[in-house]
Amino acid sequence: MFYLVFAIAFFLYGLLNYYIGLRFWQGLFSYFPHISSSGYWSVFCLIALSYLLARVGEKFLPAVISQSFSVVGSYWLGVMFYAFLTLLVVDMIRLLDKAFSFLPGGLKTSPAVGMALLLLIGGIVIYGAWNARNPIIHHYELSVDKTAGDFKDLHIVMVSDVHLGTIMDNGRLTQMLNLINAQHPDLILIVGDMIDENVERVIEREMQANLTQLQARYGTYAVLGNHEYIGRHVDEAIKYLQESGVKVLKDQIVSIAGGVYLVGRDDRTGERFGGGKRKTLDTLLQGVQPSRPIIVMDHQPSHLEEPEQAGVDLQLSGHTHQGQLFPNNFITNRIFENDFGFLQKGAFQIIVSSGYGTWGPPLRVGNKPEIVDIRLHFGVPK
Repeated sequence: MFYLVFAIAFFLYGLLNYYIGLRFWQGLFSYFPHISSSGYWSVFCLIALSYLLARVGEKFLPAVISQSFSVVGSYWLGVMFYAFLTLLVVDMIRLLDKAFSFLPGGLKTSPAVGMALLLLIGGIVIYGAWNARNPIIHHYELSVDKTAGDFKDLHIVMVSDVHLGTIMDNGRLTQMLNLINAQHPDLILIVGDMIDENVERVIEREMQANLTQLQARYGTYAVLGNHEYIGRHVDEAIKYLQESGVKVLKDQIVSIAGGVYLVGRDDRTGERFGGGKRKTLDTLLQGVQPSRPIIVMDHQPSHLEEPEQAGVDLQLSGHTHQGQLFPNNFITNRIFENDFGFLQKGAFQIIVSSGYGTWGPPLRVGNKPEIVDIRLHFGVPK
């Protein structure tokens, strides 16, 4: 079954790239006499297959070659996405022109159109790459109508979907750590997908020394995301984070200074990758005093009726990337009740982060990478 799915996916990927390559050859590169058809297609196929070559060859290719393929292939995924959308619109206009003949004759055969499309796609990709590297701090002021021991308020910094690996390197990690520490939080929470599948790549880049620089009065806690499971090295990922000073909660609860319950849920993806079925919230919350604030970290913001009915006060999630590439946000908005930002349902509140890093194309279009800064105030109203 796996090989059948892979074969179908590879065929569709090849078909999509053939369409893009053919349309750019016809509309632009065929006009250049010094570019041969065979040379064009050789270069095009190498670029189009570079991401796959990186994944297949990471075990036997030299690291510098594998990582170069990975970087080129990652950017190509973004180019491919916007090239397909742009060419699809152009071809729809061409079909309409065949019926209604509204386009000027010179426009139909001019390579300037192909050049304009190439510049448009290049501009989107360049902007997306810049945008992905310029995160914002998103501030929230929230209240929970419960007492929390000696706490009057709790300053939390949350980050999700960092995707440490080839693209998210030590330089990007240092930038993130500096932004987090500059907020002087009481508590740092990492809400899944800290590692982008391959923990070996994170180890090779010696990111542990960097991670130990996180500073918070009550420590740093994390939960697993789907990518830690997809990488099939969950235990190694947990060990690496724990040794970096990040406490991983896998269906576990801790009490923060005796005043607030912090619940770390295992990711629902674990069941499909040998991690077992995660516990229900009702099971996890047995013995918890409902009069105290309950904060849940759950990577995927799915089935929000469960935390709402369980008496959770605040849930922190990520996973959606808010679509990452416009117009994918319309899809995530339909899949999730809340795919980004703040939502309140009675006493239950949830914040979904667009994430800090990227997956696949190292681009963000139509959204911003972010660190979430939360001031949480406690106290029963008079």
